[in-house]
Amino acid sequence: MSISADERRARILAEVQRLGSVRVVSLAQRLGLPAVTVRRDVAALADVGAVHRSHGSVSVSAGHGHRPADGPLLGLLVPAAGQYFAEVIAGAREAADGAGAHLVLGISSYEAGADRDQAQQLLGSGVEGLLLAPNWLPSDRPDAQAWVRELAVPTVLVERRPAPDSPAAELDSVSSDHYHGILAALRHLSSLGRQHVALVARRDTWTAHQVRSGYLAGCELLGLTAESVIDSVDPQTDAEAVAGRIVRLRERGVDAVLVHNDQDALQLLPILRSRGIGVPEDLSVISYDDVFAALGAPPLTAVAPPKRAVGAEAVESLLHRTAGDVSTPPVRHVQLLPTLTVRDSCGGTVR
Repeated sequence: MSISADERRARILAEVQRLGSVRVVSLAQRLGLPAVTVRRDVAALADVGAVHRSHGSVSVSAGHGHRPADGPLLGLLVPAAGQYFAEVIAGAREAADGAGAHLVLGISSYEAGADRDQAQQLLGSGVEGLLLAPNWLPSDRPDAQAWVRELAVPTVLVERRPAPDSPAAELDSVSSDHYHGILAALRHLSSLGRQHVALVARRDTWTAHQVRSGYLAGCELLGLTAESVIDSVDPQTDAEAVAGRIVRLRERGVDAVLVHNDQDALQLLPILRSRGIGVPEDLSVISYDDVFAALGAPPLTAVAPPKRAVGAEAVESLLHRTAGDVSTPPVRHVQLLPTLTVRDSCGGTVR
């Protein structure tokens, strides 16, 4: 069975951390993966500072396994090295550099227990604080989050809000307010006279669940018709099926679609066009993420979570915890507001 890019990169990073330095060709052989795929994944990991590559070899980034002389060593654990968390990582690195701290990156996988194992590996590298974005889903039992309270260093949750009745609720957290982001999108559609809005979203990520909940709550608040939530599990194989659902909903009066995320939305545009649905003439489209949205044909109106700011604010919160101040600051759950950028995919004039 094939594995996702995120799972491959988690395995690659774990192997590089275990070996210290290895030739890319040898690494591919050890993992049983095509060399060209490993080179591409190593390049992606190097772009976010997880590894160092040079002349056909890959090694642990400078700073792994020792404390820098000029500041604390902080660990950051994310579930993927994709574009969304790449921006979170970039914001965290900038804030850490500015404070004289050093950041060590860990990438988890979607396997049970992977977060906990990766957190322990970061602790083993000598980090004095942890920034964690665990693979939680709102359906998880609250006690499934309890392990983060057992970690031996100060911990801040990143892009996650713990359940109120979970022990993890006593930790600082910094996240995007996805409810606000979806509400901003729905308000814009309503201002254009769009009343029948469908949602395309995944089920298997924290953000997707926040988007789903925000969509239902926002439609009720604004008096819009929440026409349908279309599951998007694998955009590489499901784009045609999702487009078919949208075509049928269009026949029932749907006049707008929210799509989480940019990649899914960009894949849908040419398929809808081939089926006789013009964007924005027949259907307004808004994507959620705003990483690639401006490159659409037409360019997509999009909601942008403040990813870099989340990473930077999380580092600031963690540094307060690792500073050893006499007075302990109160626990904070910080939510930063996404912004809406209006482009051509909605059409009409705001009224």
